Amino acid sequence: MAKTPGIPARRAALKLLDAVMRRGETLEQAENAALKGVDGPADRALARAIAGETLRWLADLDALIDSATRKRLPDDAKPRMVLRLMLAQALRLGTPPHAVVATGLDLLAGGPRRLAHGVFSTLMKREVSLPDAPTLPDPVRARWGDRAEAIAPGLVDPPEVDLSLRQPDEAAERALAMGGVSLARGHIRLPRGTPIDRLPSFDEGAWWVQDLAAQIAPRLLGEGVGKRALDLCAAPGGKTLALAAAGWRVTALDISEKRLGLLRENLKRTGLEAEIVKADALAYTPAKRFDAILLDAPCTATGTCRRHPDVLHRVSERQIGEMSEIQQSLIHRAIEWMQPGCVLVYAVCSLEAEEGEAQARWIDATFDLEPMPVSADELPAKLRPTPEGWVRTHPGELAEHGGLDGFFIARWRKPV
Repeated sequence: MAKTPGIPARRAALKLLDAVMRRGETLEQAENAALKGVDGPADRALARAIAGETLRWLADLDALIDSATRKRLPDDAKPRMVLRLMLAQALRLGTPPHAVVATGLDLLAGGPRRLAHGVFSTLMKREVSLPDAPTLPDPVRARWGDRAEAIAPGLVDPPEVDLSLRQPDEAAERALAMGGVSLARGHIRLPRGTPIDRLPSFDEGAWWVQDLAAQIAPRLLGEGVGKRALDLCAAPGGKTLALAAAGWRVTALDISEKRLGLLRENLKRTGLEAEIVKADALAYTPAKRFDAILLDAPCTATGTCRRHPDVLHRVSERQIGEMSEIQQSLIHRAIEWMQPGCVLVYAVCSLEAEEGEAQARWIDATFDLEPMPVSADELPAKLRPTPEGWVRTHPGELAEHGGLDGFFIARWRKPV
């Protein structure tokens, strides 16, 4: 008997969800094993979409399930896992209910299929819907405090595609040609799902993919013709490309050979140059000090929750603390390599205060550096610096244009 089409993709989505919720893996870490045996890019994309939407709306999906059961299903019970996937397809991906049932109940072979069918059918008869914005998990809301309400509307959909241009003044012309919009100098935003490698200008090397918020940090170093800059923790390389395009002689350092491979490919495609160093930053010693250092530090990456909703469910206080310690170690090292007049930009794609604001205050209190407040005219339209002159972005900002990642960025100079 032939298998129902689409079941391998649903089974893969269940494996992805299980890897995040039970084992604390990222979706990317789980993909190789979970997608094994799923044929074709369309089915693999479907599996990712089902898992991603389930994680994005998990609290709201669980509330619906609980409203239709007399006894609450355990969080890790397989029927709950399968019902989450089924509801995400019906309510977020527009899959017809009969197709959801046909492909979903097979995931409970030998299990309580009648229960899952009954709960799903009850909710469909009620014509249930999801709220306008996802409900954030309780631990996340507690950490983000007053910001949580503003952030949630930015998580409704996966992000669109942002490009950073090698020649910033070409943004308006290229945006028109590509059917996109420009929200800042040197930036273009295209609709989500745009096939990047098939854009007519891909082989020109005139741009690279980089979220709008991530484009801010390298631009805060300005033009650097003939000056030496260190991009610490550089891969996959968007910051290195931006610095090289601005004239800096860039040393790009990272510990991951695989991720540096992506940087090498982009340097070749764009025709830009940088010295690539594979090394552990905590053991690295440069031959000379630098005129500028960009430290986009390893972090929990909770600011990328638009594209990686798994971070909403697997990042804990313990991980935040561990990342904070690593960040301080890297800051210590970076400051050792600053020559007088050197500018340091510290950035994290995290929404956690411990990784952002607290680190900036620690730098101010610990080191002999001069704060360099960021001004409004250095930022994309409608973004404003904090009263301290720092940059704090979150997914709910620029929501009318599709939002942006959550970043913290601050800048200092070493006295001459």
